[in-house]
Amino acid sequence: MRYQEPLFRPPSEADSLIFQATVGCSHNGCTFCAMYRNKRFEVRPLDEMRNEIAEAGRCWPETSRVFLADGDALAAPTEHLMEILRALFGTFPKLRRVSLYATPLNLLAKGTEELRALAGAGLTLFYVGLESGSDAVLRRMAKGVDAASAVEAIRRGQDAGLRSSVMVLLGLGGSEGSEEHALATARAVNAIQPHYLSVLAWFPVPEAPLFRQMAAGRFSPPDDLALVRELGMLVEALDLRDTVFRANHASNPLPIGGRLSRDTIKILSAIRAAEEGLLPLRPAYLRGV
Repeated sequence: MRYQEPLFRPPSEADSLIFQATVGCSHNGCTFCAMYRNKRFEVRPLDEMRNEIAEAGRCWPETSRVFLADGDALAAPTEHLMEILRALFGTFPKLRRVSLYATPLNLLAKGTEELRALAGAGLTLFYVGLESGSDAVLRRMAKGVDAASAVEAIRRGQDAGLRSSVMVLLGLGGSEGSEEHALATARAVNAIQPHYLSVLAWFPVPEAPLFRQMAAGRFSPPDDLALVRELGMLVEALDLRDTVFRANHASNPLPIGGRLSRDTIKILSAIRAAEEGLLPLRPAYLRGV
């Protein structure tokens, strides 16, 4: 396999075969993110993809899960993705899941029929960063959409038959905007009713514009205990019917998870225990922050 590093994948794709369908991120402007700053966005040629898939088929014919990188592979033209899906399912007879990263902008750019066609061709799940439900936070983070547009985009993907894994970021509201960020995010997530919800915590990365704002005193992130309180406000305001909830990413000071709303009381009890010092937080050195 040929990758242009760095290569990122969701934790739940650890056992998936990864093909880099695109390079970089088509938006690449979010102030909190530095993951693709050193990459120029491009869609990899179809011939290259077909050759890599054929080669991988000879090496790993039993493959059942595939993840399409890079930062937003859904930005590739629909027919291009359809050809990749045809090649994948024609090569791996046991393939049952194909997933990729997407942005709200990608989903809005695709018509409903295009998304349905991709689902029909075997695309299973998209990971998408909502980040926040606060328009003020989304503007500051240069996300490129407001909350209503992001909700519409994700619901469009779900209505087309795709499963959704929505990501939100604790801390983006700063110390002063923590409550607004948490409650507005809960409202947006409630409107989406995602299949999966992953809660991560923002941590300073020198290459990210938000880091420079922080260094200049224009942004003050919450400390670890405040992040736990923010998580509690978010969970308490969520009204989800059947969503797999994960807050166990390495960035989180309190790794926790469950199914909402079934496990809401149990999750809130753990959060309250952490707030009261009865449950230890994961130290920064173990989180890489």
